[in-house]
Amino acid sequence: MFDYTPVGVALTVTGVLFLGLCYKLLPERARQEASMNEAVNIKNYTTEARITSLSGAIGQSVSWLQKPGGGDAMVTAIIGDGGQKRTPLPDTILKDGDLLIIEGEQSALDKIVSEAKLQLSDRVVAPDEAIDITSVEAIVGEHSRLIGLSAKDVSLFDNTGLNLLAVSRRDKRFTERLGEIKIRNGDVVVLQGDLQALPDLLREWGCLPLVERDLKLGSARNAILPVLILAAAMGATAFGGVPVAAAFFMVVSGSLPLREVYRHLDAPILIMLAALIPISGSLKTTGTTDIIANLLSRTAEMLPPYGALALIMVAAMAVTPFLNNAATVLVMAPIAATFASKLGFQPDAFLMAVAIGAGCDFLTPIGHQCNTLVMGPGGYRFGDYARLGLPLSFIVLIVSVPMLLLVWPI
Repeated sequence: MFDYTPVGVALTVTGVLFLGLCYKLLPERARQEASMNEAVNIKNYTTEARITSLSGAIGQSVSWLQKPGGGDAMVTAIIGDGGQKRTPLPDTILKDGDLLIIEGEQSALDKIVSEAKLQLSDRVVAPDEAIDITSVEAIVGEHSRLIGLSAKDVSLFDNTGLNLLAVSRRDKRFTERLGEIKIRNGDVVVLQGDLQALPDLLREWGCLPLVERDLKLGSARNAILPVLILAAAMGATAFGGVPVAAAFFMVVSGSLPLREVYRHLDAPILIMLAALIPISGSLKTTGTTDIIANLLSRTAEMLPPYGALALIMVAAMAVTPFLNNAATVLVMAPIAATFASKLGFQPDAFLMAVAIGAGCDFLTPIGHQCNTLVMGPGGYRFGDYARLGLPLSFIVLIVSVPMLLLVWPI
């Protein structure tokens, strides 16, 4: 697992220094298009959360509680265990059993609730029912049956098994309990419940679900177990154990919902890789790799060893934009191994050169998935990648070839 480390560390240090000094090669360009999530920018959600005996907020001040929200959420009311209200001053001390009315952005609310270990709802879905629990945002329509009623009035949880997690109303700050807020036309509500039941209930109530967004508020998370599983997987690989599919064990343990796994699978890439695996094998069995390796070896006959190694790396960099970094390795690895044997060299350095060349494509936004992912948030154009990527590719070539020869003598 750590065979990549010596060359990888050298490339990382060099790349960070280059980006720190030469980032101005990229033009400062504002984003041309806002995402759909930004179009639905709701900042004044109101939710309620209770301080329990397991919470880390007991004995802390209101200002301490609000700190994880970064100023995007604030406590608007405190209701004591006996029902008495207290003013949420910055130095107000929080007690066990306090019910907090908190207003702010969804992400800020989630940070406060998760870091302080607050309980969002007194109504907890039974474990045998929590098969596919999700949270959804919906806007209350003009003819909704909920208008003028509260979650308490319709016995929301008892009748449907759904929890009301938050309510948002333009230019309105709530200080009453969440279940007592009278719903109005245009209110945005966050509901938590069975994914299969939500569409029918929203249609029955005259509510329209908003664009699908990654709602973290109210989602169950186990921060320790996934880290332990990942550490065990890395340890088994690093010390020569059987390779471990960490994602499989995360699903089995319940820390990663199966629905989230399917949602993040990139089907086109999986299909392409599945199709390229037999193509990679056929290239070798039909002698195509020998033909390509012979052509490359003729070119490399007059080159010194470092020139032959650089040739393979440049070839991998050139192929990656047209395939994919993983697909490039499938195709180029057998070619590189045959190429090395034709020249009488050990194949290890050449295989590493393929790995580096396939992973270090900075010339286009399509050669590596990371390049594609940052194109939108960075506001980049296709040609922007070559401005910074071309000199960076030369630096990768100059640094990695001698390092490969040093670590993997040919």
